[in-house]
Amino acid sequence: MDAKLTLSFDEQIILKAKRYAERNNISLSRMIEHLLTQVIEKPYQSLEDFPVSDWVGMVAEGPAEYKTKKSKKIDKEDFFASKK
Repeated sequence: MDAKLTLSFDEQIILKAKRYAERNNISLSRMIEHLLTQVIEKPYQSLEDFPVSDWVGMVAEGPAEYKTKKSKKIDKEDFFASKK
């Protein structure tokens, strides 16, 4: 059974990924599903080991960047600095 998932990517990555998927006659959803399946089937030790790294390199210009969101938890210094 399929379920919906909302993801956010850099706009240029999305455009290039769509073109790549179209050239390979696969939907973007199925291509990402395939990549996620590869990731969860093996015990990867780090993000650089994921097969997605190679794929991102194919559709992106330049090296892949992995960005993480900063925690919404605000420390005491940030809290008081924002009140000034």
